[in-house]
Amino acid sequence: MAKQNQYFPSTVFHPGETLLEKLEEMGMGPKEFALRTGKPEKTISAILKGDSAITPDMAVQFENVTKIPAHFWMNHQRSYDEFIAREKRQAVIEEAVAWANKFPLAEMIKKQWLPQAATIQEKTMAMLTFFGFYSHSAWEDYYFKQQLKVAFRISLANTNEPYAISAWLRKGELQAVELVAKDYSDKSFKEALPELKSVMAEHPADFFIQLRNICSEAGVKVVHTPCLPKAPICGATRWLNDTPLMQLTGRYNRNDSFWFTFFHEAGHILLHGKKDIFLEKVEYSDKDMIKEKEADAFAEKWTLTEEEEATILAASPLGKDDIKKFAKQFNTHPAIIIGRLQHKKLIPYSLGREYIEAVEFE
Repeated sequence: MAKQNQYFPSTVFHPGETLLEKLEEMGMGPKEFALRTGKPEKTISAILKGDSAITPDMAVQFENVTKIPAHFWMNHQRSYDEFIAREKRQAVIEEAVAWANKFPLAEMIKKQWLPQAATIQEKTMAMLTFFGFYSHSAWEDYYFKQQLKVAFRISLANTNEPYAISAWLRKGELQAVELVAKDYSDKSFKEALPELKSVMAEHPADFFIQLRNICSEAGVKVVHTPCLPKAPICGATRWLNDTPLMQLTGRYNRNDSFWFTFFHEAGHILLHGKKDIFLEKVEYSDKDMIKEKEADAFAEKWTLTEEEEATILAASPLGKDDIKKFAKQFNTHPAIIIGRLQHKKLIPYSLGREYIEAVEFE
């Protein structure tokens, strides 16, 4: 975005017009001027018509004949070139207005993902800057046509809300840039899982800070990116160069769902390749359901195994104290047990709801 109070003139004339005025003042025609400067008459005519630019070599040659310093001609040409570039830029922005309007702009501004802007043109320019693209067609090439598959390997063209989803993903990338993590190690991340499970079991007020720090030590970046309207994503996992990025929303605002999603994404990192991108609770054409089931199984293993679940069910009927006792025995959180059994409709939704905790990141 341009700095505030920076002045850009509404019109800048080609330096050829100034040159034409100077030649008329000197009583010199284009042919003589071409001869004196050693340039082809065709080149001088093109400059006078505004069809060609004055180069540094020309500026020095013009200085000898016109007695006007070379830096004047160069500055004039530079100002004109910038003016033309900004005119072209404005045309690109106007063409992208319809594209920008497809994003939840008001919510992105509210979340301070975008700066405050008075006009749709300013918002459009902010959107292009947010994504780091010159034009909206470049966005389409990246997110729809996958023209840079080394960076983004799935197409969002067939998703219900590709614009909101792409904005959410982009915000995660920008957040990841602000984080520092060690070089990734499968071994270190696997060794960190028991500690992460213990954080899950306690779910302290600073759970996310602990989680993020533990993961960073193993080379995994974890960010919290709130949901955008019409993009009800629970989480996503992808690799940025050689660093895995786990992006979580905290959707549903309950700790059992959050921790299952976290370990699900951890499963993708440890079980699946760097070339995959996984979006949770979103349908897209490249989704691999086999890998999703493998990640689910991984999450079950680290939250509450099938064997542990069977042991709990064998003690039915269950009371609140039973839930608490088994959570301590299996180093998990009571909400994990409650959420699992309620999901499978094995216990009533009224049982143990007080054990389910909100997920607060800030």
